[in-house]
Amino acid sequence: MTHKGGVKPAKKNKAEEPELEPLCCCEYIDRNGEKNHVAACLCDCQDLDEGCDRWITCKSVQPETCERITETLSDRLRIPWLRGAKKVNISIIPPLILLPVFLRVASWHFVLGVVVLTSLPVLALWYYYLTHRRKEQTLFFLSLGLFSLGYMYYVFLQEVVPRGRVGPTQLALLTCGLFLILFALYRAKKNPGYLRNPAGNDRSLGGGQMECQNRKGQEKTKGFPGTDKSGSLNSRTLKDGLTGSSRMLAGSPTKMKEDWCAKCQLVRPARAWHCRICGMCVRRMDHHCVWINSCVGESNHQAFVLALSIFLLTSLYGITLTLDTICRDRSVFTALFYCPGVYANYSSALSFTCVWYSVIVTTGMAYIFLIQLINISYNVTEREVQQALRQKTGRRLLCGLVVDPGQYNRGFLRNWHLFSTLGTRPFHHPAEDIV
Repeated sequence: MTHKGGVKPAKKNKAEEPELEPLCCCEYIDRNGEKNHVAACLCDCQDLDEGCDRWITCKSVQPETCERITETLSDRLRIPWLRGAKKVNISIIPPLILLPVFLRVASWHFVLGVVVLTSLPVLALWYYYLTHRRKEQTLFFLSLGLFSLGYMYYVFLQEVVPRGRVGPTQLALLTCGLFLILFALYRAKKNPGYLRNPAGNDRSLGGGQMECQNRKGQEKTKGFPGTDKSGSLNSRTLKDGLTGSSRMLAGSPTKMKEDWCAKCQLVRPARAWHCRICGMCVRRMDHHCVWINSCVGESNHQAFVLALSIFLLTSLYGITLTLDTICRDRSVFTALFYCPGVYANYSSALSFTCVWYSVIVTTGMAYIFLIQLINISYNVTEREVQQALRQKTGRRLLCGLVVDPGQYNRGFLRNWHLFSTLGTRPFHHPAEDIV
């Protein structure tokens, strides 16, 4: 006997579901699931009112209150967009405001320039260690890098080019270098080589921001390799749990061990590591770079090194053109430290301040580029160097500038050949045999 009413209630419930009204350009759904408006960004915020009252009365504000205020502001900071306002990451805003202000203040006087240009790297390092300790992703450094490129180019066009010392060919070369930097950064931002879990249903990597699934199951079973999504152990738990976490491949000494990642629920191939900031395992991971807000791995290591090299060449060329314009008849090195009369007018003072800012940034990037060249020459990643330092293994070479674990070093020419073919060779997925 068939039940005629078996399907009808489902249709009735489906018909009774309220349809969501389309959002206008200034409306959005907040973190509480309620409809809100961008004009009400400072309304109905008890934590913000309490914090302002305490600041006015010179009372201390609890750290929990500051965190709630930051979360509320980051959720309400949006820009009008089609079909609803888009959320803006609050970490990209400080460089857009602080960098022009600091550089213009530094151009007022020589002493102010020394103080500001000294404090900028200190503040950047402080913010880096703050976010690195919390293992949080931030767009601050990516925003700082991109806005620095744009602002330096803007000052060059407004203050240096009108003086008549820069020709069309030189301006075209500098502009081409800027666009090549942006293109190389775009390539470096792509997938660095994230490892997929074939048992999972997640197919989008989301730029390294996707969290690994099965987190609840890992917490219940303490990360046993044989756990499924519900946290229960399968039939291979005891057997694979003893061997899956540390597997040594027999045969050639070039084949290193593969180990189990309890967070991503997969077996990592040799030289793959789990990034605690991205929350995923990366094939041949070198390090997590805050300047691109992504990991540097097998698939984007070449683009990362290319971006560094193009940036150094373009930055040095721009510094040379600027110093040759505002400090005539002097060599670049001499003009950098001795340029009399540069603070006589605001235009030359701002250009000279931007030159020194570019020198500081270029020096830091040159150090990173040098370390990359040395590591590539010895076929070692930055992650392997850090592990060798912790375990006190490997040889220290070049006055301690490089640490060679000796596992993958095949000679200078072959190491560079291997680096030039990264991402082009087919690779195996050892995680495909996991049930």
